[in-house]
Amino acid sequence: MDTEPAAIITQGLDPKSGTSHSESESPVHGTWGSKDGNISNSEWNDPEANKLPEKVKELEEKGEINDTPQQARKKVVVVGLGMVGIAFIEKLMKYDVKRREYDIVVIGEEPHLAYNRVGLTSFFQHRQVENLYLNPKEWYLSMPEGSLNYHLNTLVTEINPANKNVKTSSGETVSYDLLVLASGSDALLPRHTPGHDAEGVFVYRTIDDLQRLIEFSATRKGTAGAVVGGGLLGLEAAHAMMDLENFAQVKLIERNRWVLSRQLDGDAGSMVVEQVRAMGLDVMLSKRVGKILTTEKNAVRGVVFEDGEEMECSCICFAIGIKARDELARKASIKCADRGGGIIVNDDLSTSASDVYAIGECASWENQTFGLIAPGVEMADVLAFNLTQAKAHAPRKFKRPDLSTKLKLLGVEVASFGDFFADRDGPKDMPGRQKPVKKEVDKVKNLTSGPAAPPVKALVYKDPFQQVYKKYLFTMDGKYLLGGMMIGDTKDYIKLAPMVKNQKPLEIPPAELIIGASKGGDDDGSDLSGDTQICSCHNVTKDDVVNAVKDGTCKSIGDVKSCTKAGTGCGGCMPLVQTIFNKTMASMGNEVKNHLCPHFEYSRADLFNIIYVKGLKDFDAVMRECGREPESAGCEACKPAIGSIIASLFNKHLLDVERRGLQETNDRFLANIQRNGTFSVVPRVSGGEITPEKLIIIGTVAKKYNLYTKITGGQRIDMFGARKQDLPDIWQELVDGGMESGHAYAKSLRTVKSCVGTTWCRFGIGDSVGMAVRLEERYKSIRGPHKFKGGVSGCVRECAEAQNKDFGLIATEKGFNIFVGGNGGAKPRHSELLAKDVPPDDVVPILDRYLSFYIRTADKLQRTARWMENLPGGIKYLQEVILEDKLGICADLEKQMEDLVGSFFCEWTEVLKDPKKKAWFNQFANTSENIIDTIEPTQERGQERPSYWPKDSVTEDFRGHKWTELSWQPMLKAEELKDAPTGDSKALKRGDTQLAIFKVRGKYYCTQQMCPHKRAFVLSDGLIGDDIKNNKLWVSCPNHKRNFELSGEQAGRCANDESVNIATFPVEERDDGWLYVKLPSVEELDSVLGTEKFKIKKSETEDPFVALDKKLERMKLKGRKGMQVSHLDNGLGEKGKASMILAGGERGAGGLDW
Repeated sequence: MDTEPAAIITQGLDPKSGTSHSESESPVHGTWGSKDGNISNSEWNDPEANKLPEKVKELEEKGEINDTPQQARKKVVVVGLGMVGIAFIEKLMKYDVKRREYDIVVIGEEPHLAYNRVGLTSFFQHRQVENLYLNPKEWYLSMPEGSLNYHLNTLVTEINPANKNVKTSSGETVSYDLLVLASGSDALLPRHTPGHDAEGVFVYRTIDDLQRLIEFSATRKGTAGAVVGGGLLGLEAAHAMMDLENFAQVKLIERNRWVLSRQLDGDAGSMVVEQVRAMGLDVMLSKRVGKILTTEKNAVRGVVFEDGEEMECSCICFAIGIKARDELARKASIKCADRGGGIIVNDDLSTSASDVYAIGECASWENQTFGLIAPGVEMADVLAFNLTQAKAHAPRKFKRPDLSTKLKLLGVEVASFGDFFADRDGPKDMPGRQKPVKKEVDKVKNLTSGPAAPPVKALVYKDPFQQVYKKYLFTMDGKYLLGGMMIGDTKDYIKLAPMVKNQKPLEIPPAELIIGASKGGDDDGSDLSGDTQICSCHNVTKDDVVNAVKDGTCKSIGDVKSCTKAGTGCGGCMPLVQTIFNKTMASMGNEVKNHLCPHFEYSRADLFNIIYVKGLKDFDAVMRECGREPESAGCEACKPAIGSIIASLFNKHLLDVERRGLQETNDRFLANIQRNGTFSVVPRVSGGEITPEKLIIIGTVAKKYNLYTKITGGQRIDMFGARKQDLPDIWQELVDGGMESGHAYAKSLRTVKSCVGTTWCRFGIGDSVGMAVRLEERYKSIRGPHKFKGGVSGCVRECAEAQNKDFGLIATEKGFNIFVGGNGGAKPRHSELLAKDVPPDDVVPILDRYLSFYIRTADKLQRTARWMENLPGGIKYLQEVILEDKLGICADLEKQMEDLVGSFFCEWTEVLKDPKKKAWFNQFANTSENIIDTIEPTQERGQERPSYWPKDSVTEDFRGHKWTELSWQPMLKAEELKDAPTGDSKALKRGDTQLAIFKVRGKYYCTQQMCPHKRAFVLSDGLIGDDIKNNKLWVSCPNHKRNFELSGEQAGRCANDESVNIATFPVEERDDGWLYVKLPSVEELDSVLGTEKFKIKKSETEDPFVALDKKLERMKLKGRKGMQVSHLDNGLGEKGKASMILAGGERGAGGLDW
């Protein structure tokens, strides 16, 4: 009698530790995915499986795990540790955690734990297999002792159903009570094609395939790579080869006339071809590889197509399909499908051999194998359920799976659902009726007239401009949706796929399914039933997400991904998952985590309240109390937000040393920076009301400093082109003339626009100017999460457009209607009525409360419109808080505003009184010399403006430039740079070159001043950011937030735009009190970084109005004149009249008669 085979499988090695795994081993503890443990697993397959380690520990402590003797437990051997294999293990463990009826031994052929094969392409970015693991090693080891044992790098070579055991390649034998085959499939390789075994021929299936492809591609840089097969896998493989950036060109070879021919029709597939070609992929259609050309060393050098055409390439990746791995079963005489292959399974997934089951791609159900994950996961669930729950419940059957797919391939959104080829192949099923009886076919008529058209109707929408294609298939009466396909716009997939699956009659005309899909915004999921599948990769329903949030398991979107695995396959469902999570959290009264930035684990509203309660008045105190890294200098995201909060609460001057480093460039120089590095000047014109005297002052200043002037949309005058060093002198004249800052540079109240109302208008019923002036004077300088604007109209004709403002008033017979939450901009929103017929005396308290509540609770950079949209309960809730004092905070809100408006001061006046603050406006810290006009001016309509920016950035490798010789040069007294917690910076001049020097936490850094993105000399004005944990420090360009690293080996690199970089130079402070910078000679420095070299010339760009001007000139419209010319015969014109007035005389008279 034979000895009982060993229960422990043969030595398989863990790829990291080199240790084997068996039942007798003690648990091996380690950190999954990263040496420092920073990578967290978010890709568990089953929602309950994620909680198994904690649940096991809890049940063990309570003694609730059934202490079944080992000999009484059945041993389940799983062959294959892929996505379906691990799905079965997870589900069986979940169902069996208390019962302890089974012990599992899983044998994996690859040297890796189960990994996410759907996410293979991401491997090319991170090159870390562990990042793809579906479960960390600790998960396997945390199960009840003996319940789960895994073995890697081991091939099963034989199945013996009679003796119920399997043999491995090392000669060991493993017994089983139940055997589950999850061996998957192999990628097809055309072995009939000459050259298929050459060096450089690959398939795209496993981590090993990818690693070999990566290594090989590095030896073929600059050559062409090819992918054969235009299906889902082929496009993924092509994407991966492009991401390698080793091949000069990647070609996709497809035998059909379009790609994705198994999911899309010709029109849709052709649209995908257009889009992927636009992304740089060379798609070759209707091509079949006849032969692979090789070198003498049997290396790929090209292909010959069946039509005789040749193509050069050094590498070929075949993605032409898969073949079920059924060789073990065939060898064991287990029935397999003759056509297409696969182990034949019944509805319960059993095979022809007793106690042997097959799931996933190796299984053939009703003569079909499935290459998608979802059917395999469903098989795993059915089998695990039946093995554990069927004693007290009817066994489940595997039914026809939903083969709908929604993916993003090479950036193109693609979806197909239901019976998407019903118009081509005929419907597989006709909902709402019995299957039609087959009629006798008239063969003669069939030959002459062709086969009858399938009994379906198609609704097609095609937009070649937006690259959107939709085809929905219906029954002939339009009552049932059968299936369809989408390209570009796939957001309705989540609604339409369940419609097909549920076979419910439509309640709307079919056309509305497409018309409705054009509505703005994302679906919020509120109209989806709980059993709607929202993640097809892992069969996650809406209820799975909702329940995981409601039972407290998931408190962040990362938790949801970890618990349910929604969004961890193709990721296409994440917008809907996020929305469902947000809505569920909101319904429970919880706030969705919305941290300010990586430096703070608080939202802006949270941080506001902490700063308010604790009275924190500077960045250093805020970081110590609230930051993740108390010594951090913050970043370009959190600094302005904290600066805004402090200003909103305490209204201290922005240019005080402890606050200046928090400010964006606009606030830092109390003026809006423009694209040529100059600034705009905007005095306040409350309510749009201005005297002639102030107009004269503005005109005089603009003339003196050659400023371009324009009337703004907020009824005031903007003067452009002011140089930084001239700003104090300009404001000296304006303030001297009774004017003050208009805060056009700030996230604060900008303007309160008005019509003339009863002041002049014969239709006016309210003094709109008077109210607008009073409101603007009250709220001027008040800073908020974003800029806000007001408007007051004197009647319902609404000339001030008050209903598209953050707050607006419209006069009524009884007072004013107050509207809130409107704005123009990129996403306009009509405001909503907050209060009706408010007496003028009561307007201010209501607006005080409204603005204070907005400042307290809004998110970073959130306009009132978006704030209102996200406010739970919307306008009704706001009315309850502001008008009915539901929260009991109205008095506090009013006091907060009263304190704030009572602390007003003109920011520019304070600068003019303080020499130290005025010094901030010098162009350079080491010289009084200036460099002007880094963009050549263009004369236009009597004024100067900067010429247009060129389209291309400067991609010169400044960072890698090899200087001839460097020497230490004294550049600046060290005392000029302050030891501020936020860092400090200055601009320097050497020859014609501009430099930026920084001081952060006692260390100095020096770079070029020019940001290569738009050739703007502004880096010294950028915000400094850091990541202490990863030892990174950067400066963020104030124009377009290009972040340049200041320290370490990557100094000079742009972290968010690899096309540009900057030069950096060593700095040291010496005993003489000076900062020395190691620089090349002036001549060499100027030859590389000189300002004149990068000055933007008018000739570099084209005038966009040339064609239009020619057209208008041909029209010769009547009555037109030059813009500076008088219509009068003897008129002086603009310049002549102004010169006469400025000279003190008017047409010979003795000046103006005031």
